[in-house]
Amino acid sequence: MKREITKIVITGGPCAGKSTAMSRIQQHFEEIGYRVLFVPETATELITGGVAPWSCGTNADFQKAQITLQLEKERVFETAASTMNSEKILIVCDRGIIDNKAYMSDSEFGDVISALSKNEVELRDNYDAVFHLVTAAKGAVEFYTTANNSARTETPGQAAALDDKLIAAWTGHPHFRVINNETDFDGKIRNLLLEISSFLGEPEPFEIERKFLIEYPDLALLESLPNCERIEIIQTYLVSHNSDEVRVRQRGREGSYIYFKTTKRVVSDIKRVEVEKRLSKDEYLTLLMNADTSKRQIRKDRYCLTSDNLYFEIDVYPFWNDKAIMEIELSDENAEIKFPDFVKVIKEVTDDIAYKNASLACLN
Repeated sequence: MKREITKIVITGGPCAGKSTAMSRIQQHFEEIGYRVLFVPETATELITGGVAPWSCGTNADFQKAQITLQLEKERVFETAASTMNSEKILIVCDRGIIDNKAYMSDSEFGDVISALSKNEVELRDNYDAVFHLVTAAKGAVEFYTTANNSARTETPGQAAALDDKLIAAWTGHPHFRVINNETDFDGKIRNLLLEISSFLGEPEPFEIERKFLIEYPDLALLESLPNCERIEIIQTYLVSHNSDEVRVRQRGREGSYIYFKTTKRVVSDIKRVEVEKRLSKDEYLTLLMNADTSKRQIRKDRYCLTSDNLYFEIDVYPFWNDKAIMEIELSDENAEIKFPDFVKVIKEVTDDIAYKNASLACLN
């Protein structure tokens, strides 16, 4: 049996609604044919069992124990999933390893993962998608409580600050979505289910994307922001025998990379059917042999930026020094976009073929 195993993270600040979300995820996706597996939150397990930052020698000792246990739990769940008699399996992690970064300094986090012979790109991008539920302390403070989790001790102000740190920690992931409190709680959970469904391609993998030509950004400013992460991308187009656009992509930073194959079919100016598959390095290198030699390889630095609960991607190309491209993926074609103050939009180019990567790759 061919199994499709997808591993996602549900994260968020304290009192964000994760427990309810888990129940609704199970109910919804089992109804449409998924086997849903849950990896429980490791920090809560350890703290309620007596292993905590204040009981270990140092916070770093606790974080190292937590990451070690999380890695092993995920390995066990993935191994078990590979034996199950189900075609579609969804592994849902109640928080992911990168959540730990929000509880440490950058240097401390670097020391911990180095001691475990891991790197940040490998740990972050090991998940297929990440969905962040914003804490009730931001926009719904009247519903903020610590009563339903004995491991939760944060005040509303501390919860809001931690929420920001978690968003910053996950910024840079290929598929990261922030679910805010602009609706009531039922609406928040519906939006989460919509985002997960869209990612899984249920009922069909639509991508709603808007693209803008912007003035060349202040790179020093971007790199100084805690909620911005630079990613190196090499994109190669493959020979396609129909109208589909097929490409492979190397994505990462400083020698740590992951690989994808993406197939796109246009439905409308801003809606496309997109199917993405994670590749091993060997699979990626094999597919490069089918490169379309009529197009150049695209190399770019992508700055992933979270702002006002939106996830922007700013692509800086080596052949431009006066402009760049900014993209945003949406779940609603009519969603309002609030641009960061320091981004200067020249014009929208969503339906302008000249600014598509496939056009920029043309040699002529």
